[in-house]
Amino acid sequence: MGPKRLELLHEVVPTATVVGLLVNPTSPDLVEADVKEQRAAAQTLGLELHVLNASTERDFDSVFATLSQLRAGGLVIGTDSFFYTRKEHLAALSVRHRVPTVHQYREFARAGGLMSYGTDTSDLSRQVGVYTGRILKGDKPAELPV
Repeated sequence: MGPKRLELLHEVVPTATVVGLLVNPTSPDLVEADVKEQRAAAQTLGLELHVLNASTERDFDSVFATLSQLRAGGLVIGTDSFFYTRKEHLAALSVRHRVPTVHQYREFARAGGLMSYGTDTSDLSRQVGVYTGRILKGDKPAELPV
């Protein structure tokens, strides 16, 4: 779904040629996956992608300052849970700095961010409960549809 987030951002801001990708360097496996997907999507869309790192809230101000210096037309927030738990802060910064931003979870848009595209966490939790119930009743996990 990561490339779709970049594609939607590009549709909303078609004049943007430079975009940022926010990642948490303390989660190297997520960074590698996010960067690989987003670089491929950016190349397909003809966009220049800049990877920006934040592992503390103090890093956010420098991230948005860098976006301003780059004249970035938007920001894709990576999939790290660190960003989810700071969605309100990131949404407020994106509004204050007028940077169109897309996040994985709907709660980001509810907090004031521009948009989201990804898994619905409440639906995901419900599905986990349903599958757990089926397994406890005797269904074999390998036979459950995924």
